[in-house]
Amino acid sequence: MTIKKTSNQMRYLYLCIFFFIISQYSYGQIPSVDILFKGATVYDGTTSEGKKQDVGIKGDKIIFVGRYKKSKVKAKEIIDADGYVLAPGFIDPHTHIEADLSHEERKANLPYLMQGVTTVIGGNDGSGPLPISRKLEEWERNGIGTNAGLFVGHGTVRRMVLGNRDIAPSEEDLEEMKKIVAQAMEDGAIGLSTGLFYAPGSFAKKDEVVALAKVAHGYGGIYDTHMRDESSYSIGLINSVKETLEIGEESGIPVHFSHIKALGADVWGKSSEVITLIEKSQAEGLKVTANQYPYEASRTSLIAATVPRWAEDGGYEALLERIANPNLKDTLRNGIAENIRRRGGPASLILSTSDHPEWDGYSIEKMASDWEVDPAEVVVEILKKSSEVRVVSFNMRADDIENFMKQPWVMTGSDGVVGHPRKYGSFTKKITEYALEKEILPLHIAIHSSSGKTALTLGISKRGFIKEGYFADIIMFKPKALIDHADYLQPSALSTGMTHVLVNGQFAVKDGRFTSILAGKAIKKD
Repeated sequence: MTIKKTSNQMRYLYLCIFFFIISQYSYGQIPSVDILFKGATVYDGTTSEGKKQDVGIKGDKIIFVGRYKKSKVKAKEIIDADGYVLAPGFIDPHTHIEADLSHEERKANLPYLMQGVTTVIGGNDGSGPLPISRKLEEWERNGIGTNAGLFVGHGTVRRMVLGNRDIAPSEEDLEEMKKIVAQAMEDGAIGLSTGLFYAPGSFAKKDEVVALAKVAHGYGGIYDTHMRDESSYSIGLINSVKETLEIGEESGIPVHFSHIKALGADVWGKSSEVITLIEKSQAEGLKVTANQYPYEASRTSLIAATVPRWAEDGGYEALLERIANPNLKDTLRNGIAENIRRRGGPASLILSTSDHPEWDGYSIEKMASDWEVDPAEVVVEILKKSSEVRVVSFNMRADDIENFMKQPWVMTGSDGVVGHPRKYGSFTKKITEYALEKEILPLHIAIHSSSGKTALTLGISKRGFIKEGYFADIIMFKPKALIDHADYLQPSALSTGMTHVLVNGQFAVKDGRFTSILAGKAIKKD
């Protein structure tokens, strides 16, 4: 009996020695990191609240999340993050960033970096470059400040095959469009985007979109849409939501509503009805999400905001011919007048970033008074001179914005364009005004809806969360130090308050200042 007991004791001793050696070996593999954030309140991108932790980075990856004293991690650089929030870099699913990232002076993408956005997605609203592979390769080769990916735009595809004409595609045309979408998905597109409010996307019937959505779905993509009507322009807000959900149901593709809103007096207060429709589809198994910017004003082209779609058939030159046609004068101007009303009236439409800077900042109402003509005639006269005029219109209500924002399937998206503060302030404003000041949603949900939720929705792997093995896209800040400086008078004022912003493990912003490091990578659908 004594021998047996001794044998068991020896076996136990050997096992202890073995596991001790293994544990020491394991600690020897983790410990050396390039950067260690010590004592931060970590919001990891999930729906969990912040937790006191340390985060270690080596190369472009997060390799340690835990407590420094327990792990014995060695670091080349230790950052005292006590009193700071550490969160995943934000992801913006709707940015119109293509031109900026291709421009030498703008490719650093500072409007987004200074808000803590480390990944941006373009190709929205049915627009965007093709071939996608060429654009992504160009960005990586030339250097970009943030990570970036692209949707394949239905409008671009349609224009390649059918031009700007209001016609249905033949079977051969549709097959050609399918091939273009398939190639874009193979090149890494996130999914298919549509701008059914804009020509030429507005000329497409639902069946055409379903056919192309099926192709994107076959590659694991999602359907991102500026739906046909967010107001009362054509089929109306509610019918447009129904059409969007039907596209998802008939193609099987997950649906993502871009910049979800109830635009204009005719549909104010209808956010609850929209939410009910979406939740019904979700309950039936359809994946449905949305993005939103936290502003009461929208921005688009003057043509899109005011001109009836039938008048755009054939493009800008065809529109000018219709403007000059005396037989269409009353019909066209009446249509323009009705669209001005839908968007809140002539006082609510402010001209912005045109190729006639003398017009910028003026309302249609003020110009009508100065020119001594009615508002519709102001639009006609402007369009005779330029197709590039943009307009900011105050056409949304606070209660609808807040109602959408509270939904667990709504995430942050700037729809960023020059001339509107949302490009420079959407993410900052959501935290400072809606999470901290108004308490519409708690801070951890504001962060989740700007990071992890977006990564999951878009199918972007290894980003959007603070987890071991994930890319080190990380932001550090004090929430009360964040300031959104952009407004309608100074729409291009950078946000401040982000202490550090890391993109793929490198400091893009350090101590609140841009470092000139361009560490962004092309994002492709897995």
